[in-house]
Amino acid sequence: MAVVKKTKGVIGILTGGGDVPGLNPAIRAVTIRALREGYQVIGLRRGWAGIMEMIRDKKADNKYNYEILTENRVNKMGRTGGTFLHTSRTRPSKVKRDDVPVHLKEQYNQEVNDLTPEVIKNLDYLGIDFLIPIGGDDTLSYAVELYQKGVKVVAIPKTMDNDVPGTDYCIGFSTAVTRTIEIVNNLRTTAGSHERFLVLEVFGRYAGFTAMLPTMAGAANRCVIPEYKFDIERLTELLSEDRYKNPSRYSIVLVSEGAMFKGGEMIYKDNLADAYGHKKLGGIGDLVSMELKNRSGKYNNGKKVNVVNQRLAYLVRGGSPDAIDSIVPMAYGNLALDLVLEGVHGRLVVLKNGRYDNLPIEVLGGKSKTVDVERFYNTDRLRPHYKKFAMKPLFIMMSEDR
Repeated sequence: MAVVKKTKGVIGILTGGGDVPGLNPAIRAVTIRALREGYQVIGLRRGWAGIMEMIRDKKADNKYNYEILTENRVNKMGRTGGTFLHTSRTRPSKVKRDDVPVHLKEQYNQEVNDLTPEVIKNLDYLGIDFLIPIGGDDTLSYAVELYQKGVKVVAIPKTMDNDVPGTDYCIGFSTAVTRTIEIVNNLRTTAGSHERFLVLEVFGRYAGFTAMLPTMAGAANRCVIPEYKFDIERLTELLSEDRYKNPSRYSIVLVSEGAMFKGGEMIYKDNLADAYGHKKLGGIGDLVSMELKNRSGKYNNGKKVNVVNQRLAYLVRGGSPDAIDSIVPMAYGNLALDLVLEGVHGRLVVLKNGRYDNLPIEVLGGKSKTVDVERFYNTDRLRPHYKKFAMKPLFIMMSEDR
């Protein structure tokens, strides 16, 4: 028996993975339009965790698992950053024994358990007709699993790395780039005052877009990205040259968290992995800083150059969205509702070559979206190319079309 009363239909919406500015505007766009079209909207809390952990009993307290969304609620939250529905990195198809909800432990007692049947039953219990997940490749890959099992899914891409396949733009990317440029410019005064190298580690596990775009915009002299293993000696030489040419005697490099030394591998903080198999990255910026200082004397008359080392991390994903991350989520939310109203599902809303569109959700299982090194990255100069901008998309290197 469903716990909600159906109107024209019921739409479920959730946010999964990392938080980014722009999620709340997307939730608002979906909800406002849906309510005015006669639908009821249920916000599923904490990503896939909320719907997985729900108890199908009208006497149960499920307030931490879902909420009925209203116009007043989303209007207030739509101006803010983060996600008021909260989020998690839970993947219901691969739940470790210790993470199985208490009321399901007797039934699911293997080392790793697939709780997808419970998710589907819970969606049915809530009477959800269409599900709109907002997330990155990991969150949405599970949405594909649900779609293949009969759930009507319309997906919205979100990730500050901007690496979801099929779309030129993911919610959160513009604000991350904006924040990075702002923070770099603020730290210039310190780097210049002390005549140092400035090393900033930014997000980007597999794709270097968050390092490339700020560098292309002039925020940094060099950047190193996951798509190309860099020579630390060459980086030291280039930054020393940049520092020497700068009247303020400093130079800047942006380091993607997934960047790797030539002959090396990714740097992990620990061996713990999330539900999607990703170990926590962190530390490449520290190692780059140490190596730069130790090698710098060779290019500075025998005297080592000190380093200002800052990991930007959550500083670029917090706070309110910028203009693009207010407008695009609004459009994505309405695109999703257009599809719902037409009875269409199994789609991913996208922005391609400057125009809004939608693609089959199976595109999420395709080739990963990463920086095309040959086209956009100068492997000798360790920085983006500056040429042939005509007919490129807004963010230059995002289109997968040649």
